[in-house]
Amino acid sequence: MGDTMKIAQLFAIGVLAAAACLPAAANGTSGKAAAKPRPAPSETLRIRAGGTGPHSQHVSLGINKAIIIELPEDARDVLVSNPDVVDAVVRTPRQVYVVGMKAGPSNAFFFTASGKQLLNLEILVQRDTAELKRLIERNVKGSDITVETINDSVVLNGSVKSASDAAAAREIAMRYVTDPDKPLKRDSVVNRVGIRGGDQVMVRVRVAEMQRTLAKQLGVDFNAAFNIGKNIPVGIASSNPFSLLGQALSASQGFGVGNILSSGNSVEGTLRAFERSGLVRTLAEPNLTAVSGEAAKFLAGGEFPVPVARDRDGNVQIEFKPFGVGLGFTPVVLSEGRISLKISTEVSEITGENAFVSQGGLSVDSNGNLISIAGVTIPGIRVRRAETTVELPSGGSMIMAGLLQQQIKQNIDGIPGLKNLPILGSLFQSRDFQSGETELVVIVTPYLVEATSPQNLASPTDGFVPASDAETVLLSRLNAVYGEKGKKPQGALKGPIGFTVR
Repeated sequence: MGDTMKIAQLFAIGVLAAAACLPAAANGTSGKAAAKPRPAPSETLRIRAGGTGPHSQHVSLGINKAIIIELPEDARDVLVSNPDVVDAVVRTPRQVYVVGMKAGPSNAFFFTASGKQLLNLEILVQRDTAELKRLIERNVKGSDITVETINDSVVLNGSVKSASDAAAAREIAMRYVTDPDKPLKRDSVVNRVGIRGGDQVMVRVRVAEMQRTLAKQLGVDFNAAFNIGKNIPVGIASSNPFSLLGQALSASQGFGVGNILSSGNSVEGTLRAFERSGLVRTLAEPNLTAVSGEAAKFLAGGEFPVPVARDRDGNVQIEFKPFGVGLGFTPVVLSEGRISLKISTEVSEITGENAFVSQGGLSVDSNGNLISIAGVTIPGIRVRRAETTVELPSGGSMIMAGLLQQQIKQNIDGIPGLKNLPILGSLFQSRDFQSGETELVVIVTPYLVEATSPQNLASPTDGFVPASDAETVLLSRLNAVYGEKGKKPQGALKGPIGFTVR
């Protein structure tokens, strides 16, 4: 029995030895040769940016607000990249408080005792826009404003009913983001709030003026020649000037009466009478369009040169002065259909009144030579100007300026003493009379306008066709006449839109 057990053990050992030698034989190697172990792979360098790993999370945190972080394992090390922006307080190994200190980005890493990363937290600290949005909605009724933050600044987007509502929203935002102990920062709020409705304003200004002038001149020139005694001739002559309007009549104009009393004695008289009436009608209708809050200017007229100085070489320096119909305005859309206008309008023209006339003379040029300088006449300008700020609805009109002016001038020139005689004094005097009446009205009408198709617009040149040579010579026409009598061409404007050329 014992021998049998020994034989079985030896057999088992042989089988195991044979099985161990089979792989070596299969590979064509000797059973005595041992297999070489493979070398271990080398360690590689890894760089992982914050926010890209499997343990990364992003969170937005308000200023002076905190969040509680509960970790799955005990943390030993906490790394905060910007402690001025974020502060981390470790309450327990598995509970950490993160507090936002001021606006800005930061991140925090949490590690175990063995160096295992538990969490990578990407933090953006910014102002709590929800509270600011609630403040604006509560104080600015009907507003549709969104609030965003960029670092320590606030961006307002959306729309409101009026410009005053936009200003109120901006003021609330400025006070919200500014420290109470510091002055308001105007640049801490980016206001991109628009006003609902149209924001392009067209202003139509109508300047209407009527002037009437009346001038009268009446004078008597008296000439007498006679002798006192036998050999003493005596002559009397009076030529009374017109000192107000100037010499309207020439010396030859008038009605003269002559009488020769006797030999060597004569009396002659000339009656000069003149009357002039004048009427001036001025109408200007400048129209101009501008965006709300932007200034616009318009001038239809010209410029005339005015000498202002001389250079070292004696050359006259010229400055050009504008005249004509001018319009300037700055519209602000306050609400839907409500417009505030800061407007100035001017109608000016060149006139001989109050003109400046410089006398000619001699001057010295750069070489020391005498040069003659001719006189220069600088004309005056008659100006009607108005400037004001009004508030009107779209399509409403207002008289911005109205002027009634009446001016009367009268001069009596004559021989002292004689011109004061009753009845006969008229023979020794002249009367110069001038009267002027002016009525001026400036009407302003603003409109909220939008762009339209070019097909809906017309110009004064539409439909104009120049006349042919035959029509010009035989019929004295400047433009061609076409279509039925009294029928306008298609596309013509309706109403009093301009002047008709015939």
